[in-house]
Amino acid sequence: MKNYPKVFIVILNYNGKDVIKKCLASVFKIDYPNFEVVVVDNNSADGSLELAKTNFSKANFIKNETNLGFSAGNNVGIRFALERMADYVLLLNNDTEVEKDFLAKLIEVGKKNKNFGLLSPVIFDQNKKIWFSGGRISWLRMKSFHKTKAVTKDYYESEFITGCAMLARSEVFKKIGLLDEDYFLYWEDADFSARAGKSGFKNIVVSGSWVYHFEKSEETQKNKTYWLVVSGLIFFKKNSNFLRKLWGSCFLFLRKMKNRYDLFLKKNELAPTVRRAYKDFKNAKF
Repeated sequence: MKNYPKVFIVILNYNGKDVIKKCLASVFKIDYPNFEVVVVDNNSADGSLELAKTNFSKANFIKNETNLGFSAGNNVGIRFALERMADYVLLLNNDTEVEKDFLAKLIEVGKKNKNFGLLSPVIFDQNKKIWFSGGRISWLRMKSFHKTKAVTKDYYESEFITGCAMLARSEVFKKIGLLDEDYFLYWEDADFSARAGKSGFKNIVVSGSWVYHFEKSEETQKNKTYWLVVSGLIFFKKNSNFLRKLWGSCFLFLRKMKNRYDLFLKKNELAPTVRRAYKDFKNAKF
């Protein structure tokens, strides 16, 4: 196994009964010879953990007593992997399915440069259209964007790597720490990528490595909107320099004015959710 670094695949599960079986079935067909699977369950109530245990006994299973969120939940699996001398840790959503050679192709590129700290496959949606081929942060609009165009290079840099399928060298965790647990859901991947970049690591997308994402989170739009707003505000507060923070304060004021307008006219059914997110962010200590 000398030429095959040890990879721990951490799959965070929360009420994923309709997706976890297909995800694990695809993972255990991977042609890479040196990996272990760690399923971390965030106190699911739908029987998905029991389903996974029954059908995939080769996996390691950890059950959290409460829903810890994405960062803290994954950190449980990351610690488990690092304690067992993982060379790489792969974070993989439970609503994904993978090509059997996707991991081998990521590792092949990772071997080329020790500064390739985070690596991602190209991720397709359920319609086989590109969902992620790189990430970009708009500091002016305080948003993140997925690039969705195919790139002809074998591998290339990205401003951030999505946590949907993120392969990280163990050295990255040792140097910058684990995922920031101030983020309950969303933006923790952009934050981790930014911290890795500041420490000299590169974020890389590998064109020939493919994963498919059947985005389960689309089913709960209000919950998704709430956490996108709260976590986005946390990200820009933590990662903006002085000038960007000045602009961010002005831009946030304008966003709040628009939210009040939407509430007054009852123009947007998500406006009360956005309003609650602004209020909760203001009252929290980050």
